[in-house]
Formats: sequence, C-alpha cells, structure tokens
Amino acid sequence: MSSTTPPKLGDTSANVVPLRPAVTEEWFSRLFTDYARLVQRYIYRRTSSDAVEDLTAETFATAWRKRDEIPEGLELQWLYKTAGFLIANYNRKRKPVLLEEFPEIAHDSDPAIYVIEDAALRSAFYRLSEKDRKVLILAAWEGQNSEQIAQALDISPNAAAVALSRARARFSKLFSDESTDAGANTNAATDTL
Repeated sequence: MSSTTPPKLGDTSANVVPLRPAVTEEWFSRLFTDYARLVQRYIYRRTSSDAVEDLTAETFATAWRKRDEIPEGLELQWLYKTAGFLIANYNRKRKPVLLEEFPEIAHDSDPAIYVIEDAALRSAFYRLSEKDRKVLILAAWEGQNSEQIAQALDISPNAAAVALSRARARFSKLFSDESTDAGANTNAATDTL
C-alpha cells in the first residue's frame, strides 16, 4: 500500500499545476517590451501595412495563451514562427488580384523589398521560391542564425543551414543571370543609338 493518502473529494489543490515562476504577467510584459517592435517589423515586411497591428496583437495574444509552451531562451523564434502562421492565414484569406503586367514594385508584397532598387537584384529575388525568400529574409533582415531560423520555420538546425546555403546559391545564380541579361540589354540599347 502507498504511504500517501489520496486527496479528499472536492480538494482541487492537488489538481492545480503551478506556472513556472518566470511565466507571469511581469514575464509577459517583459516579452512584449523586448520583442514587440521586432515582431511588428517582421510582420510589416510580409503583409499589408493595414494588418500589422492586428497581427502583432494576435501574435502576443497567442503567446499569452500558450505561455507555458514557449521554450525559455527561444522566445523571439517562437514569436516569429507564430507570426508566420498568422501571416500565412491572413494572406490566404485575401483575394488575389490578376495583373496583366507585373508592377515595377509589388505593392502588396514584402515591404522590405521596396529598398531594393537594383532591377536585376529585385528580379532575381522575386524568381526565388517563397521558402528561399523566407530563409534569406530571416538571415539577412532579421539577423537570425541557422538555429534561430530552424526554430522559426519548425525544422532542424541542419535543415535550416542547408536551406540557407541552397537559397544563397540559387539567389547568387539568379542574380548573376539577371545581371548578365541586364548588361546585354544595356549594350544592345546603346549600340542602336
């Protein structure tokens, strides 16, 4: 027989699972203060500007609801991953607009791309797959390393390192091809003058 006595009927204290000491309102306040701006920038680069506040709020609301599931030390990656899911759902609900001609700068795509003024660079970047673009943006604009990218994309660190290496190689090849084509077009245009 067991030496411990079972809890009395109606005694709910035995069923209460205490929160980790770090997971409190103070912890959440610090989480929001430390990462809200980074999450907001992450979302802004991936969707329309009118959805940024709502998606940021939903990301942190989800963080509060799932606060016990957030790995200690990986809070930002968890927030990026959650924001990524919310962005995907938001973008999936939007109606696509058919274009006769691709615009010079896509107004409904990643705003971070607006800073790319070189046509060959922009063209090469847009020709990459969505996964390649996502990996490169996490590495370049968000400053994430392979382990952090792995957390954000829910893949292994080795898979993230391989994905980043391959995305860089594909981008380099596309950019080289675009630059060569742009140079040939420029030379052909100046020859006709």
